[in-house]
Amino acid sequence: MTAHRRGQRRGAPPGGKRITAVRAYRARLAETLLTPAERAERAAKALVALTEWNGYAPTAAEERDLDSELDRRLARASGQ
Repeated sequence: MTAHRRGQRRGAPPGGKRITAVRAYRARLAETLLTPAERAERAAKALVALTEWNGYAPTAAEERDLDSELDRRLARASGQ
C-alpha cells in the first residue's frame, strides 16, 4: 500500500517528523509575536513617521474612533 493510500500526502514526513515540524513552526511563530510594549513602541514610531511624512496628527477623539472601528472590524472578521 502506498503512503498516499494510507491517507498521507506525498512527500509528507512520517508522524514523528511532522510533530517536530509543527513544534518548529510554533516556535518561529512565537518569535514573531510582539509584546504589548513592543507593539506600543512600533505604533509610536509609525505615528512619528506618518507625521513627518504627511502631517498626520489625529486628535485623541479621532484615535478613539479609529480604535473602535478597528475593534469592530476585527470582531466581524473573527465572527463575533
